[in-house]
Amino acid sequence: MSVIEFQGVSKTYPIYDSPKGRLKELLTFNRKSFHRDFWALQDISFTVEKGQTFCIVGENGAGKSTLLQLVAGILQPASGSVSVNGRVSALLELGAGFNPEFTGRDNVYLNAAILGFSSAQVDRIYQHIEEFAEIGEFIRQPVKTYSSGMVVRLAFAVAIHVDPDILIVDEALAVGDIYFRQRCLRKVHELRSRGTTILFVSHSAGDVKAIGDRTLWLDRGRARELGETDRVISRYLAAMAEKDTSYLQTHLSPARQQVETVQAPEVVTSIPNIDHRYGDGRAEILGILITDSFGQRLAALQPLTRVVVRISARAKQYLARPNIGFMLRNHLGIDFAGTNTTREGVELPAMNPGDTYTVDFHVDLPALYPGSFSFSPAVADGSLLSYRMCDWIDNAQTLQMAPGDGLVYGYLHLPCRVTINTRLEKAPEAHVG
Repeated sequence: MSVIEFQGVSKTYPIYDSPKGRLKELLTFNRKSFHRDFWALQDISFTVEKGQTFCIVGENGAGKSTLLQLVAGILQPASGSVSVNGRVSALLELGAGFNPEFTGRDNVYLNAAILGFSSAQVDRIYQHIEEFAEIGEFIRQPVKTYSSGMVVRLAFAVAIHVDPDILIVDEALAVGDIYFRQRCLRKVHELRSRGTTILFVSHSAGDVKAIGDRTLWLDRGRARELGETDRVISRYLAAMAEKDTSYLQTHLSPARQQVETVQAPEVVTSIPNIDHRYGDGRAEILGILITDSFGQRLAALQPLTRVVVRISARAKQYLARPNIGFMLRNHLGIDFAGTNTTREGVELPAMNPGDTYTVDFHVDLPALYPGSFSFSPAVADGSLLSYRMCDWIDNAQTLQMAPGDGLVYGYLHLPCRVTINTRLEKAPEAHVG
């Protein structure tokens, strides 16, 4: 069952060169136009099913907030149709819908009333809202005295407790602290499990991958990609990397530093898995192999051990500055760590068509939490600041991290030495001769 449906939706805004143009247009009763149209959205079509988490990504100015405002009913489309079925609770702009002169408590009742709640209904959920917001006595102070983080806390607390059929969350959570963001994301997961439809906008690829069922990539008001989240995010990140590279090539010319080159003698030709592959095709990844320090293939990762990540790549065209590396991702799809030959101070010789290089990365694993980790190998041409991606394979090999001897709090355990009741060492004093 579709709860949101966009069919050929476009939205324009009039742009005037000066305030005089707006006045002239009004004086002619709009018979003469003194503006040009800015297309915030152009011919957007998609559907969102009940209980689905639908994410929207794109650069600033791509049209994400305009799309959400159309769903919320704040704006009307210039053409096309928007159909929304269900109660919508929206967390769009910071403090949107709050009266700065009213107290936080007054704004809770005001926002709930706009959504059709009676005072008696709000009374039943008010304590839960206050406890989730955790702003203490400020709940009885005017909102104009709040910090941006406090406004977000209260706005999100209201949005999730009014029993929405559709929850809209824009980038507002970006101003929240880590503790509150984690609570919010857990609440989003809870609402998702209860069948709430969620529209989520974020610049955090990790957050989108963690909760998104489907994702729409907007680019200058147009739908660039729509579909399964991992695929869309991979292409979006690749495009952003390519754009950054183009910018750096135009504006920067880093000095080239020569270092000793390394070339391994063997070739790996097995790629266990390919979730997504992209690049300009001037070189290709032939294989990846994860072994222990003795060259034995690993079936699982062990904390506090050394592993060898072996990657083979072959050039199809000339590469002036080949760079081979990998990205390590956790089970949430978050890029956890990564490296490459250039990052490690190894400059590979230029590759001619047909040349094959094999690189071994000797990695000392820390004490990581026991989850699954995937390795994504890549080969590029250029420096760390300016490069062209030739071939990237998402999640080519995934291995489980075995439990270690001790508990891991968070993502990893940092090497640590504990002393009790000792003085900190002082830095030696500088002597002037």
